[in-house]
Amino acid sequence: MKMAHVSEKKKEVVAEFSKLLEDYPVVGIVNMVNLPAKQVQGMRAKLRDKKTVLKMTKKRLMKLAFESTSKPHLKELEKYVTGMPALIFTHENPFKLYAELQKTKSKAAAKAGQKAPKEISVKAGPTSFAPGPVIGQLGKYGMKTGIEAGKIVIKQDSIVAKKGDVINAELAGILARLGIEPMEIGLDLIAVYENGVVYTSDVLYIDEKAYANKICTAYNESINLAVYVAYPTHDTINMLLGKAHNDSKALAISRSILTDETTAEIIQKAHLEMLSLSNRLPDDALSDELKAGKTHLAAAVHEEKQHKPEEKQKEEKQEDAAAGLGSLFG
Repeated sequence: MKMAHVSEKKKEVVAEFSKLLEDYPVVGIVNMVNLPAKQVQGMRAKLRDKKTVLKMTKKRLMKLAFESTSKPHLKELEKYVTGMPALIFTHENPFKLYAELQKTKSKAAAKAGQKAPKEISVKAGPTSFAPGPVIGQLGKYGMKTGIEAGKIVIKQDSIVAKKGDVINAELAGILARLGIEPMEIGLDLIAVYENGVVYTSDVLYIDEKAYANKICTAYNESINLAVYVAYPTHDTINMLLGKAHNDSKALAISRSILTDETTAEIIQKAHLEMLSLSNRLPDDALSDELKAGKTHLAAAVHEEKQHKPEEKQKEEKQEDAAAGLGSLFG
């Protein structure tokens, strides 16, 4: 396009936009369709506090400004100039900018001709509608209804519009009467340029909660892997030392290696094995001391079983049998 056909006033606007495109490292395009003027003014004030500039002009002048830029790939933003566009000039990170603009959005009722920004559903439950022609209107959009206490009740959740569907006047009226506000009023960031790269809104959207959960999961899994392969780090050294201590102690006890920490447990283990074996021998084959121990063991086991469920007793009986066999053949 040749600037010769552009008035001086428009040339000044193009020059202003061209300078902003060169001065700011991050440039975004927002669509301001259906955005009330009062809300635009409030958002402009908030953006100024963050040293961010929001500018509007005609699409043709924006495109002329893009044509004059020397930044690589910045001209690619031209194809995102749709609806009622405005440009945002900032030093803010594109992802942070998107998140900030999302926080400024508010709910609003749908108007005829608008497109559903996402799937719109109506939850099951009572309504304020009295029986009448509205039953047919609700049924037209897949809502199953009934009558309770003289009012219409929606029997189950229903999807009345999919993302991108055009909302007609009838559906908009029904949603308004049901108190459903499916629209979002705010600056709709379409695309952002930074360092030769253009990011679209689908890339800029990040579910912060899900992202934080993924980081926590990755951390826990990396810790588990590091401990499993005995890889010492600041976060794993205490766990590795504790694991090594427990493993060495268990090995020493299983091999009857006497140390300050294992002697008491080895003696206790031997004593229990002796009593388990004596419990399986006839009384005439036992010394007086073993007979007394056997009697004591039987009394203790009987008392403990009185306080445990039958299934638990069965499990422990099987464990005792296995322990006895281990003592005889081990």
